[in-house]
Amino acid sequence: MIACCRNRLWLVAALLAVAVLATGHGWSEAATDNPQGKIIAEIVPLGNKNRKSAQIINVMHSRVGRPYDEALVQEDVRRLHATRWFTPGGIQILTRNETDGRVTVMVYVIELTNTVQEVIYRGAQHVRYNDLQSLTGIRKGDAMNPLANEIGRQSILRRYQDDGRYYASVELVEGNKPGDTRVVYDIVEGPVVKVEGVEFAGNDHAITGRLKTQLATKKSFLGLIGGKFNPMTLELDRQKLVEYYHALGFLAVQITSEVRRSSDMSHVTIVYHIVEGTRYHVAGKQIDGNKSFSTEKLNAVTELKSGEWYDRRVVQADLTRMRDYYGIRGYAVGVEEQIVEIQPGIVQVHYNVLNDRGAPDRVGRIIIEGNDVTRDRVVLNQLDFRPGQILQYPKLEDARMRLARLGIFDPENPPSIEVLPNELDSSFKDIRIRVQETRTGQFILGASVNSDAGLTGNIAINERNFSIFRWPTSIDDFRTGRAFRGDGQELRIEAAPGTNFQRYSVTFREPYLVDTPFGLTTSGYYFNRAFAEYNEDRFGGRITIDRRLDPIWRASLSTRLEGITVKDVPGFAPQSIAEDAGNHFLLGLRAGVNRDTRDSYIYPTRGNVFDAGFEQVFGDNAFPIGTVEFTQFFSTRYLAREDGSGRHVLGLRTQLAVAGGNAPVYERFYAGGIRSFRGFSFRGVGPAENNLSTGGTFSFLNTVEYQVPVLPNDKLFVVAFVDHGTVESDITIRNYRVAVGGGIRLAIPALGPLPLALDFAVPLVKAPGDNRQLVNFSIGVFGSQ
Repeated sequence: MIACCRNRLWLVAALLAVAVLATGHGWSEAATDNPQGKIIAEIVPLGNKNRKSAQIINVMHSRVGRPYDEALVQEDVRRLHATRWFTPGGIQILTRNETDGRVTVMVYVIELTNTVQEVIYRGAQHVRYNDLQSLTGIRKGDAMNPLANEIGRQSILRRYQDDGRYYASVELVEGNKPGDTRVVYDIVEGPVVKVEGVEFAGNDHAITGRLKTQLATKKSFLGLIGGKFNPMTLELDRQKLVEYYHALGFLAVQITSEVRRSSDMSHVTIVYHIVEGTRYHVAGKQIDGNKSFSTEKLNAVTELKSGEWYDRRVVQADLTRMRDYYGIRGYAVGVEEQIVEIQPGIVQVHYNVLNDRGAPDRVGRIIIEGNDVTRDRVVLNQLDFRPGQILQYPKLEDARMRLARLGIFDPENPPSIEVLPNELDSSFKDIRIRVQETRTGQFILGASVNSDAGLTGNIAINERNFSIFRWPTSIDDFRTGRAFRGDGQELRIEAAPGTNFQRYSVTFREPYLVDTPFGLTTSGYYFNRAFAEYNEDRFGGRITIDRRLDPIWRASLSTRLEGITVKDVPGFAPQSIAEDAGNHFLLGLRAGVNRDTRDSYIYPTRGNVFDAGFEQVFGDNAFPIGTVEFTQFFSTRYLAREDGSGRHVLGLRTQLAVAGGNAPVYERFYAGGIRSFRGFSFRGVGPAENNLSTGGTFSFLNTVEYQVPVLPNDKLFVVAFVDHGTVESDITIRNYRVAVGGGIRLAIPALGPLPLALDFAVPLVKAPGDNRQLVNFSIGVFGSQ
């Protein structure tokens, strides 16, 4: 108690001294002479006895020689509090303006005096001591901090509730006073409570299955697996249900939750009582507050229509498009929705434009923080704006998403982009980008199986932030993770041994060659494949230079240099196969373009993909190869659930390929199997002699596939399809094949985002020598590859 009073008296005396000196020495706390943007001359901790000044400064991100940033200083205060070295409210930062225009930062602290002699977790049986220590962050020798100890108690309780121990309790019996020397938690764990069921009452309009997809709470499987009850999620789930109903136009919906306990208290049933209320129509929409652009122009980018049901998703999309319309032209405006009920069940929707004034903004400084290993150029290459340009605000979010997709920054604390005022010119805005680096190396061990390639293992080492030029200068570079890292390049070393197929490769990619829009990919590889006609060994290398022309178009140039060995050719093989036995050399030069407008790479429902390329091959055989492929997806809101989920999707695909007449057997075209021609075995479609596929120089393959969701969570689909086309020895259609079939697509989280595909197909029209196959299975959906 005496020490606490002394600390308070010391802080009062220090602040009085600061107040007396403030006028004569130019010290400021906030506004009289704003230090924002001034260079920091010195950072001076005061009041610290147990902690060295260097320790305090190292916790802070403000640095001598850098501009003073009030937002960063406030974060520094939070960081210092997080150390638990100081009393609550015991940190204050003041500034003093120097005569040379710089600023000195004074950090006043009040340290905690007593230390923790022992930490005890009584009653903890199902959570390990190390885990509890990580939750509280309290260790022997730390400063006694009652607030931190209470926060630790809450963290322990949340952990038990997350584990489904609904009746758990945690009490802080010692460590709640500054004079204590021990921290003691009394823990009553209680049983694990499972969710036996989730029910809905009163949902006359919404489908129960769709409502369940909105919930974080899940029912246990067979009462044993998963389904732990966490009361903290009830309010979150209720709010999600309210948002779901609002999206359907039920703006006055009321939802309450009820927890029904089983007689033995080991299970609960959660019941959501729903009063849906009236579903609202839209009488009309009105745009207010717009000055820079006419109402007609803004109306053109909105989709909400009079007479339709109110749909919150449509409204949110309208607000986003209006903000983007302004933002792409350099105006940072807000757009808010206001709903006015003009009579029961009918609303007028107002789109209010906020802060529509002045000239468009321009890009000022670009400030990058947090990239200790990654070079600035890696971040800058993801930005589609530069200083002096019109600040197109939607590009800030695009840049943030591209930075997140790099996979070199912490997904738990993803990159952020902030717009700051420029101290010199109000028409310019500084852009501050903050990143937090994470581990970028991966060791991958897995396996795959499909009906074409059989069973294949996968062993890979992948580094996503590789640097071919950052050689280590000391052992410390390896310890700190700087050696061969930091340039945003990718290096992948992979081995894929299998029953029918083996592949070994090393791939290097530089996405921005010498900081240009061109990407460079180089690879060296060896693979072996066992076919019914022969065994093939192929080794070589490939170099590709590509450039993204715009958001949907990409062009590429590539060359491959390969050695091919065709061996183990049967004695009864026809001349068209036997003549290519032995070793061969190949050099290919290819140019290609690709256009992709799909709405999703995994589950496309709209858009198309166009890919075309031409390759000239030299070596033991000289011949051209031309390929064109087009895939189109169709869907409509009329063949979907009312909330937009469960879309029926029609997919069409056409592939055309032509090669020179002297193409060898290892470069000819074959069809059959998954993603090719179902109903036939791998390489089971095309010219054949003596029951051996000889391949063709002309391929024309087509698919029509219709996909329908089965489950409300869109995790299971059924498909019906028709595959048709041919592979011929020249550009003539002699034997046109047709196969029909159906299948399922089942999403299994353990297999990743792509679903399991299982297809059954039967040829209706086939040619002599074709090999049929009833079942095909793989990973992926139509058009997802």
